[in-house]
Amino acid sequence: MSKLSNVWVFSDTYSRLAEVISGGLELGENVKAIVLTEDESKEAFAYGANEVFLIENSDSKNIVENYSKSIAKVIMNEGKSLILMPGTKRCKSLASLLSIELEAGLVTEVSEINIENNNINCRHMVYGGLANGLETITSEASIAVIASGTFENIQKDESKTGEAQKVDFVENKNSIKCIEKTSKEGSSVDLNKAKSIVAIGRGISKQEDISLAEELCKVMDAELGCSRPIAEGEKWMEHERYIGISSVMAKPEIYVAIGISGQIQHMVGAKDSQTIIAINKDKNAPIFDYADYGIVGDLYTVLPAVTKALKG
Repeated sequence: MSKLSNVWVFSDTYSRLAEVISGGLELGENVKAIVLTEDESKEAFAYGANEVFLIENSDSKNIVENYSKSIAKVIMNEGKSLILMPGTKRCKSLASLLSIELEAGLVTEVSEINIENNNINCRHMVYGGLANGLETITSEASIAVIASGTFENIQKDESKTGEAQKVDFVENKNSIKCIEKTSKEGSSVDLNKAKSIVAIGRGISKQEDISLAEELCKVMDAELGCSRPIAEGEKWMEHERYIGISSVMAKPEIYVAIGISGQIQHMVGAKDSQTIIAINKDKNAPIFDYADYGIVGDLYTVLPAVTKALKG
């Protein structure tokens, strides 16, 4: 696979900066990061960016989309280039605006990128995860919004430092201002880094029964995840633990699905696991089509028995 001369990267969150820079280093000869704060500038250099551009703007009420013209001004007239962004809600919105500003081809939900003959080939999910499509972007500037886990996170090297180039902020004609922010209770879990995951679904009938899965997690040294109904329907667990097409795309070594039917919207986020183990009382559940190992049975009987056996 050939490389591009320039790959630009931008992330609206610290946690995805390492991944987009890692992708930039894999796909380009020169990685140029665009950041909004001095702290992000230091992080970008530490992760291996060759150049960093800091957009100066003291108005904390600006949302990410308001930086579209500023970012476009930096990238414009730089020749053939690729812009990498993580698949967050804010970056997806920003990418659509940049696509217009730069007359750039844009592909979202990207899971794989190849460079051939200076064209950018992006494989991405289509039809809600039912299939993968392959798109070739031929425009001078190209934008790829990547799914979580597309590239391995690069390790930070604090010895790598540099001086960011300051860039003036360009006000959008119609800007949106954030008047107030209310903090929500967050989670420190990152399922993208987990080697083992135990995930629960609607087979769990009561919130207090989640403790059965938590016991298995302790024995396996695994993280606890869930399907969409548990996080967004019942609200028994944080969104950060929800595995599926619109959240975490996990790639653990071991994935244990408990009481999860295996609908495509969930399995898109779990199918890349090295080994999938399913526990479900319905022998016809779609999850068994994906599983390497399966147990047909009531989770309230099977789960305690499995945990006990692993404890030895």
